[in-house]
Amino acid sequence: MAWFRKDHAPLQPPERESRVPEGLWIKCGSCKEILYRKEVVQNLSVCTKCSFHFRISARERLGMLFDTAPEEFDSALVSSDPLVFRDTKPYATRLKDGKDKTNSWDALVSTVGVMDGLRVVIAAMEYGFIGGSMGVVVGEKVTRAIERAEAARLPLIVVSCSGGARMMEGTLSLMQMAKISAALARLDDAGLPFLSVLTDPTTGGVTASYAMLGDFHIAEPGALICFAGPRVIQQTIREQLPEGFQRAEYLLAHGMIDMVVHRHKLRETLSRICSLLMVPVAPSKSADRTKGKRMNGQTYVNGRSVEGTLIESRKAPEQVIEPEVLGPNERFDAARLEPREQMHRDGAHRDGAHRDPAHKDDDGPTSKRSLPKDGHHS
Repeated sequence: MAWFRKDHAPLQPPERESRVPEGLWIKCGSCKEILYRKEVVQNLSVCTKCSFHFRISARERLGMLFDTAPEEFDSALVSSDPLVFRDTKPYATRLKDGKDKTNSWDALVSTVGVMDGLRVVIAAMEYGFIGGSMGVVVGEKVTRAIERAEAARLPLIVVSCSGGARMMEGTLSLMQMAKISAALARLDDAGLPFLSVLTDPTTGGVTASYAMLGDFHIAEPGALICFAGPRVIQQTIREQLPEGFQRAEYLLAHGMIDMVVHRHKLRETLSRICSLLMVPVAPSKSADRTKGKRMNGQTYVNGRSVEGTLIESRKAPEQVIEPEVLGPNERFDAARLEPREQMHRDGAHRDGAHRDPAHKDDDGPTSKRSLPKDGHHS
């Protein structure tokens, strides 16, 4: 009969909404621990188990560094899509999606504000906007931030988090490397500090330009810092790379960066370095020449004299470190080296001629090699 061969559809379970809200938990990328997102955010987006540093947005970064809400400038700059580029989707669509995702028109937020009582200019890159790639707008905003710091005599801090130059703008994006480097040269000529903060990841054309042109290079723990990534290098050279290759700690051990700072200590470190580098120094008036000590025929205040112009600190007199006066035997005298250099030029040191009998060697108080057998000089 037909009812014996009838296929019965399985019972569908009733649909139930999850009681756990979306995004309540987060998985650590290092120790793989499941963490309560709220606790991670309160810990400055650092894993509470292994101190893994999660990637954060530019505005979160600025909120961690400034004392109060900073003043944002050049926020209305937008790319004009000069090449009318299209891959899987039009470049104009990608710009719009990036704006909806990050609430920024491009991959950099430039601000000026107060950090630990010191006024600074900070530009932070936004990785959520097309991978933090550097295009014409990013290059222009970084250049304007440099010029603002130079005009206002403020220290400059740039927080890099980027995949490199933006391919959708072709050669125009590569030109930003030279433009920013030239602006940083003018900032250096003005005697103002530039601190480069390297976060995960800092790669490509950003690493090849302003990210590695700072007076200080400060990286977060575990940050990937490179031009070409480790996978590309390994496939090219066909060799196994060292453990931790191109990570912040590896670069610190090989002298590529100055320090690796935990995110909890980053604000304190930046403010301390800026305070040290921004100590005002100015040439004194001619009437102040009597304040310094005279050493070797020159007047020194705080230990420096440049081309006869006295340089002194504007700090209180009790905070100025005066140089210690050296005794006659402690001073360097080039004339003392002339006889020995003459000996080396004549080659007399090879046979012991003209050797000082009072010279001490390892053999005793008087060198036996400098005296003949009868004990007298030849």
